[in-house]
Amino acid sequence: MSMFNKKTIEDIDVKDKKVLVRCDFNVPLKDGVITDENRLIGALPTIQYLVEKGAKVILCSHLGKPKGEAKPELSLAPVAKRLSELLGKEVYFAKDDNVVGENAKKAVENMKSGDVVLLENTRYRKEETKNEDNFSQELASLAEIFVNDAFGTAHRAHCSTVGVTKYLETAVCGYLIQKELKFLGEAVENPQRPFVAILGGAKVSDKINVINNLLEKVDTLIIGGGMAYTFLKSQGFEVGNSLVEEDRLDYAREMIQKAKDKGVNLLLPVDHIIADKFAQDAEPVTTENENIKEGYMGLDIGPKTSENYANAVKNAKTVIWNGPMGVFEFENFANGTKAVAKAMAESDAITVIGGGDSAAAVNQLGFGDKMTHISTGGGASLEFLEGIQLPGIVALNDK
Repeated sequence: MSMFNKKTIEDIDVKDKKVLVRCDFNVPLKDGVITDENRLIGALPTIQYLVEKGAKVILCSHLGKPKGEAKPELSLAPVAKRLSELLGKEVYFAKDDNVVGENAKKAVENMKSGDVVLLENTRYRKEETKNEDNFSQELASLAEIFVNDAFGTAHRAHCSTVGVTKYLETAVCGYLIQKELKFLGEAVENPQRPFVAILGGAKVSDKINVINNLLEKVDTLIIGGGMAYTFLKSQGFEVGNSLVEEDRLDYAREMIQKAKDKGVNLLLPVDHIIADKFAQDAEPVTTENENIKEGYMGLDIGPKTSENYANAVKNAKTVIWNGPMGVFEFENFANGTKAVAKAMAESDAITVIGGGDSAAAVNQLGFGDKMTHISTGGGASLEFLEGIQLPGIVALNDK
C-alpha cells in the first residue's frame, strides 16, 4: 500500500534549509506544569537529527482544544522551556497569538543552521481544524521543507498536517511516524504468522470496522472487555447487568459467522469476574462458565479465559492489542488485562500495542519496555487498524 512507503528525513538534504516539523506536543498540563512528558521525549530523535544535520528547525503542534482562540492556559510556552532543557539548547518560543506573526517571522529570519524555534499552538487559529488554505500558506511560507512526526493527529486533515503540503513540495516523515508505519503497518499488512489480534474496551460500536477489517487478516481474534458481553448475549448466554449494546447483537452474530467462514479462530470469554456493582470496593466473584447471574455484571475476564488468551499469545508470531480486558483501573478487576500484558511481554512475537487505554495499562503495569512497539496515537491507531488511509501520511512524498 502506498501509505507505508514514505520518504523520511534521512532521504532528503536538510542542511541550511528551513524545516517545519509538525510534532505532537499535546501534553497534559497542570497549573502550567507538564505532568507527562512522554510526547516531548518521543519527539527528540527527529529534532536532534535535524539539528545535527544543520537544518533550521521550526516546530509546531496543537495543544488541547482552544477552538480557534488564544487561550493562555493552552500556550506552548511551557513546552519550549522543557524542550530546551531536554535538548540541551535553546528552543526559542515565537509568541504570536496568530501563530505566524511578527515574532515568528522575525525569529525564522534570524535563524542560523541548527537553531530551533517553536511556534504557538496551531489551534489558536480557527482555520487549523478546517484545513483552510490561508493558514496553510502562512505556515508553509516560513519553511522550505515539511516534516510530519505527529502520528496522533495523522488521521486529521488539518492545516499543519495536510494543508501545508500543498505549498511545500518536499514533505516527509520523521522517526516517530516512520516507526509507526514500520511496526503498525507491517503488523497489519504483512504479518509474521500466526497473527493474533486482541480487542477489548467497552463498546463494540467503537471497534466495528476494526473487527471487520482484522477478520480479513488475522489467524486468531480475541475479544475481551465490555464488548465481549454483546457477543456472548448474541449467542444466547446470560449476561446479567453487564454492558450490552442491544443494537449490535446482529452484528456480533455476523462477525462470529464471518470468522467461521474465514477460518479465523475467534475467542470469547468462557468465565468472568463479576460483581453486584461497578465500584473499586465491589466484591469480585468468579463465574463457572460464560453465564452471569441476574443482579451481577461482568467487570473482567475470568482465570480460565485469561489462560486461554495467554496461550494464544504464546503461540503467536505477531500480536496486536487494542483495549483492556476489564476495568483495569480497579485493582480487583485488573487481572485479565495483566495476564494478557504479561503473556505479550514474555512472548518472542512482534508485539504491538495500538495506543489508547492499552498503552496506559501496559505502562502502568511496568511492561512497556518489553513490547516491540507502543503506538502513540489513539484515534489514529484505530483508523489504521480499520484499514483507513490516514490523510496526514498520504500527503507525504512516496519513496
